[in-house]
Amino acid sequence: MGLAIARLAAGDDDVNLVGAIDHHDAPNLGRDLGEVAGAGNLGVAIEADARGGLLGCDVVIDFSIASAFDAILHAAVATHTPLVSGTTGLTEASQAKLAEAATKIPVLWAPNMSVGVQVMAQLVRQAVSQLGLDYDVEIVEAHHNRKADAPSGTATFLQEAAQSVRDDLDPVHGREGQVGARHAEEIGVHAVRGGGVIGDHSVHLLGPYDRIEINHRAIHRDLFAAGALRAARWLAAKKDQPGAYQLADTLT
Repeated sequence: MGLAIARLAAGDDDVNLVGAIDHHDAPNLGRDLGEVAGAGNLGVAIEADARGGLLGCDVVIDFSIASAFDAILHAAVATHTPLVSGTTGLTEASQAKLAEAATKIPVLWAPNMSVGVQVMAQLVRQAVSQLGLDYDVEIVEAHHNRKADAPSGTATFLQEAAQSVRDDLDPVHGREGQVGARHAEEIGVHAVRGGGVIGDHSVHLLGPYDRIEINHRAIHRDLFAAGALRAARWLAAKKDQPGAYQLADTLT
């Protein structure tokens, strides 16, 4: 994702890349970010010092892993830099630190940087609210065979969208054995892993006489990079307005 963001940013007149951060033993440390990303020389060397890499920038975009998140968050707060993050699988402790950071700097965290997914969540809230208790709700997500966490952060995001208008819904992650009849308050959340699937999400609304499916299919990883850059441009203007923002805020 970092390389995808670099490629798109290199062709965006509104964005100027000034730093790049990777793990301390990453093979590309010291190399030019543009050359690694296939975007030509950008004059930006990849470095391991998170705090140093943030100096002088208007906003930082984080697409890392849960174990690295706290360090980049700490560096963003220390340098008073707005933070856009798409890192999923955060622990409760990291989520608490994110909430604390939002009292000091602008932060925009989203489990999926696709603008289309944000619209999908709005449709889910509307459909679940209007269809009511007669319709069962199930979520199915599919990702590539190297994805480490399940369910996906996006599936959880969609689950929470449904629960925001039906607080009786209780998540069930998969079913096996003699589980008995489905309870009306269940919301099934199911993960599929295989091949090179970028990210598919479906919300099924199943009534007694019909069914509705709300689907989103990612067909290129640049989808998420484009959303992250959109969020970064928007959040940079909030530099002096600390708070926890959402990608949906950029749609208005």
